[in-house]
Amino acid sequence: MKKLKEVPKFTGENAERDFWSTHDSVEYVDWSKARKVIFPNLKLSTKSISLRLPESMINELKITANKRDVPYQSLIKNFIADKLRELKKAE
Repeated sequence: MKKLKEVPKFTGENAERDFWSTHDSVEYVDWSKARKVIFPNLKLSTKSISLRLPESMINELKITANKRDVPYQSLIKNFIADKLRELKKAE
């Protein structure tokens, strides 16, 4: 069995992020002992932003959202998520 390296102590989240972006976890973690965990009450964190849009665009979004029977802000989030996935696939 391979001896695992000790995970260093980190001074903060940024230091930990930097470390794991340049190191392979298999040298530090025995993944054969991992088990699946479900977090049923975990909610995605959201942040409010201000976005200035032309009134005509907002009206068009509301009409489209109404036709799809979804809130217009949810429709906007879906449009943005779809475009981000599309751009990521193109990379």
